[in-house]
Amino acid sequence: MVKLYQATASAAFAALLLTPTPAVAAENEAATTEDVANKKEKPKKITDRNDPDYLRCRSEPIIGSLSRKRRVCMTNREWVAANRKGHGKSRQFIEDMQVGMSDSN
Repeated sequence: MVKLYQATASAAFAALLLTPTPAVAAENEAATTEDVANKKEKPKKITDRNDPDYLRCRSEPIIGSLSRKRRVCMTNREWVAANRKGHGKSRQFIEDMQVGMSDSN
C-alpha cells in the first residue's frame, strides 16, 4: 500500500513539473512560428542521382532471418567510403592469409 502511494505521489509530482508555465508557453509559441518560417525556406531537393550528396537507400538482409530486411540510407559519398573501407578490409584479410600460408611452407 505504501509503494502504491509513493508511486502515485511521484507520478503527480512529475506531472506538476512537466506542466508548462505561461512564460514557457509563450516561448514555445514564438519558437514554433520561427520553425514554420524556416520550413518554408526548404533547401532544394537533389534530383541528380550522381550528386555526391544524393541520398540512396537500399535493403539489406538481416543475418539469421529469412524474410526481415534492414533499410540503410547514406549519401553517394558515404556509400563510396563504405565500399572502399570494405574492399580495403577484405584485401588486407587476403594478404594476411597469403603471408600466413607462405610462412608455413
